Amino acid sequence: MVRNPSQRLARLIAVQPWAMRGAGVVLPAERMLRRLTGGRRGVLDLAGLPSIEITVVGRKSGQPRTTSLLCVPDGGGFYLVGSNWGKPQHPAWSANLRAASTATARFNGSSAFPVSVAEVTGVDRKRVWDQVVEFWPGYEMEYKLAAGREFRIFRLDRIA
Repeated sequence: MVRNPSQRLARLIAVQPWAMRGAGVVLPAERMLRRLTGGRRGVLDLAGLPSIEITVVGRKSGQPRTTSLLCVPDGGGFYLVGSNWGKPQHPAWSANLRAASTATARFNGSSAFPVSVAEVTGVDRKRVWDQVVEFWPGYEMEYKLAAGREFRIFRLDRIA
């Protein structure tokens, strides 16, 4: 159910293969906007889309790594999809999340809160994939661009 006209436009653009070439502009703009707003706003926010900023310890460096991502809200939790703009390799953040059991998140500019991390696998994966593609149809196109690489999907839930 898309109510915001910006969301509607973003979803139309997201299914266009040429849109994936925008990563070189969108990612630096996202970092700059997050820095200017103290992490409260990013490019996805401007498009009226749900964004989450996750901070997880790097699996090799041991240093905190922060990434802003589109998320699919689900009840009290969130799904993240490692589409990596349709590239053939997995995004680095997904390897870090895979190695972690917890992370810190900020949803749509909220204060930071701790989350548990679980990779979605097995019989649940197909159901969740269908759910995230319904929410963001661009994932289907990115999957084709990624030559069939199975995207990692993660579930984040607030830790009380």
